[in-house]
Amino acid sequence: QVQLVESGGGSVQAGGSLRLSCAVSGSIFAINTMAWYRQAPGKQREFVAVFTTDGRSNHADSVKGRFTISRDNAKNTVNLQMNSLKPEDTAVYYCNAGVVVVQGQLESNYWGQGTQVTVSS
Repeated sequence: QVQLVESGGGSVQAGGSLRLSCAVSGSIFAINTMAWYRQAPGKQREFVAVFTTDGRSNHADSVKGRFTISRDNAKNTVNLQMNSLKPEDTAVYYCNAGVVVVQGQLESNYWGQGTQVTVSS
C-alpha cells in the first residue's frame, strides 16, 4: 500500500512563507512525477507545480517566481517552498505522485490527504 503524507500547512499573513512537504511510503519500485495541486473553496482542483524524474520542474503561471518545488529522491519526498503568499493562495494543497509498485507494471496515481494553507490579508 502506497501512502502520501503532507505536512507544513498552516495560517500566515500575506507576504509570508510556508514550506510544504510530502513523504511517499509503502511498497514502491519507482516514483515518477511528483507534483502539488490545490483546491480552493468552491473551485476545481488546479495544478501548482511538478517535478519529474529527469530533474525538470514546472510551475503554474500563478505561482511562478513565488513557489519552488523540490524533490529528494533518496527520501521519496517532494517539497513546495511558498514565498510572498497571497490571500488567493488559500486552499487545500494536495501532493500527487505517479508510482510504480512492481517492476514492469504501469504506474498508478496516488494522492495525499491534503493540507490546509490559509493566507490572511
